[in-house]
Amino acid sequence: MILRGTYTAMITPFKNGEVDYNGLKENIEFQIKNGVDGILLLGTTAETPALSSYEKEKIMEIGIGTVNGRVPVMVGAGSYSTRATVEATQKAKEKGADIALIVTPYYNKPTQEGINKQFKAVVEETNIPIVVYNIPGRTGRNIEVETMEKLSELPNIIGVKEASGNIDQIMRTYASISSKKNFVIMSGDDNLTFPIMALGGAGVISVASNLIPDRVSRMVNAMLENRIEEARKIHYELLPFFKGIFMETNPSPIKEAMNMCGLPAGDVRLPLVKMRSENREKLREILVRLNILKEQ
Repeated sequence: MILRGTYTAMITPFKNGEVDYNGLKENIEFQIKNGVDGILLLGTTAETPALSSYEKEKIMEIGIGTVNGRVPVMVGAGSYSTRATVEATQKAKEKGADIALIVTPYYNKPTQEGINKQFKAVVEETNIPIVVYNIPGRTGRNIEVETMEKLSELPNIIGVKEASGNIDQIMRTYASISSKKNFVIMSGDDNLTFPIMALGGAGVISVASNLIPDRVSRMVNAMLENRIEEARKIHYELLPFFKGIFMETNPSPIKEAMNMCGLPAGDVRLPLVKMRSENREKLREILVRLNILKEQ
């Protein structure tokens, strides 16, 4: 499994409080038409903790069926329960996922040994390429470089979605792991994709590409092809948008931006809420300024 380029962390569109499965199909087609390299279903941006077991299974079935092998499909399967993570990973494999994304166990804050043993248990009981998701701001635990080295030695663990925001850690991960073996670093922060790729990363698992897959893909492809000046120009052009879609809790801003631009998104589910009106207006101004939304 080659992991590189732009993977979109798909939102879950809602209509009248229910999952909009036709909207999901429409959004996937929009992504593939505009050049993304892969799709992530049931990640953080999908509001997965707010979905029922039935909804998660149907999203996998419809999402993987809609992609129909045109690009790889990654499915979020992580949990604070090792047993639940194993079962979700097995289910993703059964449904046809190409890769499982597994987040650091959250809330219960395991030690580095506990993190290592969780991933070891998943690898021993499943057979699918796995990407580790390091996002300490949400989980309460950072995966230290020494632990990541141990994880990289486990069969089927192919890389990390790195959303710690810690550039020093990312450099050390590349120097001690990725420079020596096939272990991919994917940016988990849109605003850090350019610097992470400059330091050896291979792409991004992106929130921004829900709305602008073509522009994010152009920047990432320029970096992969060593067209640094072009990529830098796109990075700075898009930086206000990258910042804007995180001015409130993800995915409220990106869903609001998609609604403004006529893409299926709908509301967020509680406990998330719609953006405050003043921030919604700031986001609209960014979209107009970047010619993402035509001024009305």
